[in-house]
Amino acid sequence: MYVEKYNRQKAIEYAKKWAYGRNNKYYNFDNIGGDCTNFISQCIYAGSNVMNYDKIHGWYYNNANDKSPSWTGVEFLYNFLVNNKGIGPVGNVSDNIEIGDIVQLSFDGQKFTHSLIIVEVENEKIFTASHTLDSYKRDINSYPYKKIRFIHITGVQKI
Repeated sequence: MYVEKYNRQKAIEYAKKWAYGRNNKYYNFDNIGGDCTNFISQCIYAGSNVMNYDKIHGWYYNNANDKSPSWTGVEFLYNFLVNNKGIGPVGNVSDNIEIGDIVQLSFDGQKFTHSLIIVEVENEKIFTASHTLDSYKRDINSYPYKKIRFIHITGVQKI
């Protein structure tokens, strides 16, 4: 196994293209729990170009009925990125962030329920893109969150 660089530019280009639309290659989960983490997984995939098809610990999407929990679930995506020992993107919780990194928000202070991608950092302001509440270049501080965590994607493990 070796580690490739995560293509941050491709991830944010994908975010810009699809922030206000839906790629018909992927199911739209807006009406069944939200589409935010599905969209973020699509962005990460655009920047990593590899999925992990492990049925228990993986991160993949074939269709709405054949996908890993980590593709669409906030906590599952977090657990995959920070614990991934197989192929695919890897990351860690860090305040040292770059474009293409992931933000997760908790609105009640207990459970993280929203995923976003960082598309710009300017003068210590962080701008994001997301689905469910579709946005592009939205200031992270415009959200009424109680807790925030940043997942810095460190690379992409490949065989």
